[in-house]
Amino acid sequence: MRILIADDEPLALSRLLRLLNTLGYTEVDTIEDATHIVPAFLKQPYDLVFLDINMPHISGLEVAYALRHHDPKLAIIFQTAYASHALEAFNVGAMGYLVKPFSIEDLKKTIARIVPQAPQAPYILSKNGEHYYMLKPQEIFYIKADLTEVMLRTVKGFSYYAQKISDVQTLLEAHGFVRIHRSYLINLDAIKSIQTVTQSKLLFSFKEISDQIESSKDGAKAFREQFGAKATQLMN
Repeated sequence: MRILIADDEPLALSRLLRLLNTLGYTEVDTIEDATHIVPAFLKQPYDLVFLDINMPHISGLEVAYALRHHDPKLAIIFQTAYASHALEAFNVGAMGYLVKPFSIEDLKKTIARIVPQAPQAPYILSKNGEHYYMLKPQEIFYIKADLTEVMLRTVKGFSYYAQKISDVQTLLEAHGFVRIHRSYLINLDAIKSIQTVTQSKLLFSFKEISDQIESSKDGAKAFREQFGAKATQLMN
C-alpha cells in the first residue's frame, strides 16, 4: 500500500512516518509544501493520504477536495491539532480524523477501519504423547480426521489436535487449506504435484515429504472447479 503524508510541521511529519514504519508500512512518501500534494498525486497515485488541515498557502480541506476530484475513492485521513474541523473533514469524505498527539494504537485502529486486514494466522496447539507443539498453518502439509480429533502432518511427523475436521476446516480455510475428502484437508502451498488416478480422483504429492493423499471423487471435482488453472499447472 502506497501512502503519502502531507504536513508542514517536520516533527509531526517525521513522527507519523516513524509510526507507519513501525506498523509495517514502508512505501511512504512525505511532503511539507501543500501546493506540491496534487502534482505529486497525479505523478504517483496513492492508496492512502494523510493530510494536516492547517497548512500555509492552501488548507488540507482544499487539498482533499482536489484529490477527491481526481480519485473519488481515495482514502484520506486528517491529522490535526484541532478537533473543531472534524465535521468539515467528514463532509469532504475523510475516512479518519486523528487529533495530535495520537498514539500508535489510535493510528492502527484508524487504518484498520479503512484498509482490509489479512486474517491473522492462528497457532494450533497439538500433542504427540507428552510433547506439545505450537504449529503455524504453513508448517502443516495436510490434516487427517481421526474419530473426534485430527492428525496434523508436519516435517516432524504426526501430532494430534482435539477438534473435529469440520471445525478445523472453518479455522484454516482462510489460510489456504482445502477439503479434498471427508477425511482430509490439504495445504495448497505445500502441494508438489497432482496426478489423476482411478475414477477421476486426484493424488496429491507434497514438498519435503513422501506422503501421498488421494481425494474422493467429489473432492476431485470440487478441486478442479475451484482451482482449474492451478490443478492443470501441477498435473504430471
